[in-house]
Amino acid sequence: MNIQFKKGVLELCVLALLDKQDRYGYELVQKISDRIAISEGSVYPLLRRLKTEEYFTTYLQESKEGPSRKYYRLTDKGRDYLQKLIKEWQQFSIGVNELIKEGVRGE
Repeated sequence: MNIQFKKGVLELCVLALLDKQDRYGYELVQKISDRIAISEGSVYPLLRRLKTEEYFTTYLQESKEGPSRKYYRLTDKGRDYLQKLIKEWQQFSIGVNELIKEGVRGE
């Protein structure tokens, strides 16, 4: 898949996953990688930026498998931003799908 497509939707994917439940960084990478091929290195800078912008907070939680993990929790500001991104994505994807239908010769 085009790397620019992935960059554009990665922020939306991270926020959407955190809306359902708190998660740690590697868990986010694994969940997204199950559906979209991404590099692990692209997620951590995004997490730092979104935390700086106060879209989520972090906390440490002990793990049974090893050292404590840093969990990310969506803030109210993050939820508002997620809703904005979802609306933008829906409008964008509808427009692209309509153009594809209009432009691609029948199958």
